[in-house]
Amino acid sequence: MKQIESRDNALIRHILRLLRDRRYRGKQDEMVCEGPKMLGEALDSGILVKQVLMESGREADETLLARAQAQGAQLCAVSKSLLAELSGVETPQGLVFTCARPISAPEQLAGAQRLMLLDGLQDPGNLGTILRTADAFAADGVILCEGCVDPASPKVVRATMGAVFRIPLVSCPMEQAAELVRSLGLPLYATALAEDSVPLSTVPLSRSAVIIGNEGRGVSERALALCDRKIIIPMRGRAESLNASVAASIVLYEMTRGDGGVQ
Repeated sequence: MKQIESRDNALIRHILRLLRDRRYRGKQDEMVCEGPKMLGEALDSGILVKQVLMESGREADETLLARAQAQGAQLCAVSKSLLAELSGVETPQGLVFTCARPISAPEQLAGAQRLMLLDGLQDPGNLGTILRTADAFAADGVILCEGCVDPASPKVVRATMGAVFRIPLVSCPMEQAAELVRSLGLPLYATALAEDSVPLSTVPLSRSAVIIGNEGRGVSERALALCDRKIIIPMRGRAESLNASVAASIVLYEMTRGDGGVQ
């Protein structure tokens, strides 16, 4: 196992840049994750794990490391202080790793029945929660359109709790996403506070695609023009709107009702 002791090491500099630079992540088609659980999720998904860095002297799951090494990952040992620099949490888990970004091609959504489209979603926690909820309710995929936060951002990846490796994730312009939805024979709805919006319980969501908009401005006019109907989540309280991830969670729950998805 390779021992790394300097912050000036090329691999350490590479990982630090992956953590901080979205464009670099995209160019390298690579991201950074943390912890044994996430490593297990990555290996189970079949995604390419490239490097695994462990805290020197800390007990590790040898079976997990053997799996990573058998797949071709490079194993390295680093000091506790150095690993802390690569960690995004107050209490590091003793292991970080790099892997390919889990972005699917649009063709991989062939046969999809339930899709969520995100329009300009910018909060990492919201995106991570939506991916986790989409995985929990067995959505067929999530499509990221223009203006969305990077799904390979460390904050997003942590918030997904491993779902980033399980839910098909596609990135494409809204017009292309709408065309894909049409080709699947699905209606396209958008959540919007508008006079012509109808309660989401009045439209068939078990086979559908739904757009969730930006945290501040909602679904863009451009996206609204592409949808078949606007839907609203009825609320009896005084709040004017819901957090984007909460709204998405309710929609995803409703998508599974009536088909055996929710008991």
